[in-house]
Amino acid sequence: MGGYITTYMKAVEAALENEDTDFETLKREHLVQIEFIQHERLVHLMVTIMCCLLLFIGLGVFFISGMTAFMAVNGLMLILVFSYLLYYFFIENSTQELYKQYNRICAKLEPDNRTISDLLTAKKLTK
Repeated sequence: MGGYITTYMKAVEAALENEDTDFETLKREHLVQIEFIQHERLVHLMVTIMCCLLLFIGLGVFFISGMTAFMAVNGLMLILVFSYLLYYFFIENSTQELYKQYNRICAKLEPDNRTISDLLTAKKLTK
């Protein structure tokens, strides 16, 4: 999914640069893609939380029982949790960038209509 998100964001950037783009269609499609990626983000959040809980349960069992086999399982769970956290960080940041792209699409459609989100985006882009 990471490659898909990156490729999609680059395609939207190219469409934003092209003045011949149908921005109304791009806006509708962009909202659908944001929904898909938000769903992916929610699923990965739940999986990440579940893996963290399993890691803490495994650590608790290890400290209570002293069984060294649980340390190997905990080591593997730690690697898995770290990987999920990195991927979730990527998805979260990508979603924020998609929101900014959406604001830019709206600004292309109605350049005279300055909403709060447009003002915030413009302020952030000038810094």
